[in-house]
Amino acid sequence: MGQLTIDTTEIVTFKNGLPGFNDEKSFILLPIPGTTPESFQTLQSTRTPQLAFVVTNPYQIYQDYEFRLDQATIDQLNISSEKDLYILTIVTLTSPFEESTINLKAPIIINGKTQLGKQYILNDYSYPSKAPLVNKENKQSGGD
Repeated sequence: MGQLTIDTTEIVTFKNGLPGFNDEKSFILLPIPGTTPESFQTLQSTRTPQLAFVVTNPYQIYQDYEFRLDQATIDQLNISSEKDLYILTIVTLTSPFEESTINLKAPIIINGKTQLGKQYILNDYSYPSKAPLVNKENKQSGGD
């Protein structure tokens, strides 16, 4: 990404890091050039320049995606209102792009008010860790 000036109020703190990256506790969401923040962003470590994840809003692809947070997570992230939450999923990009996937099994929960985040691993098997990025069930056919 090169050298960036970071607004410290936009840093998202993951108190326990991310699974597999326990020492990485500080991230920032950055736009990806040529996309809108609603489509794709980069969750960039502020400590390790080489560590970044492409993330997306899963509800743009899977409108019926839903889960309940446990009380421990609500407390850990100081959640007082659902409207303060950002739900993101990590994207695994492949070639061709249509075969890329998102991780619905472990969404990233961010309290936008407190800037606290956590990757929340769902305990049920309703959602896969490699769900198609292109949801064919919700894809509308064109007029061709």
